[in-house]
Amino acid sequence: MATPPERGAGPSTAPIAGASGATIYSVAELAGVSIATVSRVLQGAGTVSSKTTEKVLAAVDELNYVPLGAARSLAVRQHEAHGLVLPELSGPYYSELLMGFESRAADLGQSVTLMLTDGKADIARAVRQLATRVDGIAVFGSAAMPPAVARALHGQKPVVMITGEPQDGIESVGAENAHSAEELTEHVLAHGRMRLVFVGDPDGAPDIHERHEGFVAAHRARGLQPAEPVRVPFREGEGEAVAERLLAGEIDADAVVCANDELALSIMSRLQDAGRDVPGEFAIVGWDDVMASRYVRPGMTTVRQPVRELGILAADRLHQRVQGGEPLAERQVLPTQVIIRGSCGCASSRSTPSPTERRTR
Repeated sequence: MATPPERGAGPSTAPIAGASGATIYSVAELAGVSIATVSRVLQGAGTVSSKTTEKVLAAVDELNYVPLGAARSLAVRQHEAHGLVLPELSGPYYSELLMGFESRAADLGQSVTLMLTDGKADIARAVRQLATRVDGIAVFGSAAMPPAVARALHGQKPVVMITGEPQDGIESVGAENAHSAEELTEHVLAHGRMRLVFVGDPDGAPDIHERHEGFVAAHRARGLQPAEPVRVPFREGEGEAVAERLLAGEIDADAVVCANDELALSIMSRLQDAGRDVPGEFAIVGWDDVMASRYVRPGMTTVRQPVRELGILAADRLHQRVQGGEPLAERQVLPTQVIIRGSCGCASSRSTPSPTERRTR
C-alpha cells in the first residue's frame, strides 16, 4: 500500500508518476525531504532554502521526474497551462511569435508560462523544471530540447517543436524556407550580381540552414560556386560589423543575402551612412518582412513568413495534444512569400507570391 500523503501537503502531492515511473514520493526519498517540500519546490513557492531546493531539483533530474500534466492540473484545479520556450525577446520576430501564441492560448482559455533560454547555464534542467508546472510545452528551435530531455518528456508531457529538428514522437511546426530562399537568390542573380554572400550562421538554427540550402541551390542551378557564408549571430550589431567589413573590402560582394531583416536593415543603414549606394553598389535582401522593411528607402526585398500565424498554430496544436490528440506524423509547414521592393535593384515595389507556397512538403 502506498504511503499516505503528508498532512497539510495539499492535493498537489498525489503520487503522480513521472516519465521514468518515478513519483513525488521517490523524489522526496532521494532528496531526503518531505513530499510537501518537493511540492513547494516544483510549484516555485519560493519558501524553500536554496540548498534544499538544489537537492530536490537534483533528485528530479536523476529520476527524470515529470508529473503528468492532466493529473496535476486536476489535482490543483488549474486551467490548462502551456509553457513556451524562446531564446530571447529582442527583435520583432520573437515578440510576434509570442503574440500569436498567447492570443490563441487566450482564445482557448489557457495560461502561458514563458521561459527564455538566453543566459541559462543548464537549459535542459530549466525545461524539465518548467515541465513540472505546465501541461505541455512549445519549444522554439532544437537547443532547448536535446534528446535526453525529449526522452524524459516523451509520453508524459506533450511537446510541440517550432522550427526545430524533427524528433521521434514530437510534433513539429514551421515555415517554408528552402524554396523561397532559392527563388529570392535567383532573383538577385538575375539582376546580374555575381558576387553574392549569405550572412547568417547556417548551423545556428534549422530554418537558417534551410535558407542557406536555397541560396546554394540557386547558385548551382546556374553552374556557380557559392561563397562561404559569413557566420554571424542574428542581431543588429552583427550586421553593422558585416557592413564595416564590406566597406573595408574584407568581404568581396556586390549583393548580400541575409538570414533575417535585422541583419539586412543594419547592413543597409551602415552602408548608406558611409555614402555607399544601395542597391547601386550593393544589393541587399532579407527575411521576415518586419514592419521597418516596408518603410526604409529603398524598400527591403525580403521573404514574408507568417510569424504570428506560426505562434497560433503552435498553441492550437499543443492544446490538441494536451486534450489527448495524437501527434501529427508530418511536420506542418506554413507557406512563405517573396516580397520584391527596391533594395535588390528593382525600380518599383511589388509583391510576388512564391510558386513554391504550400502548407506541407
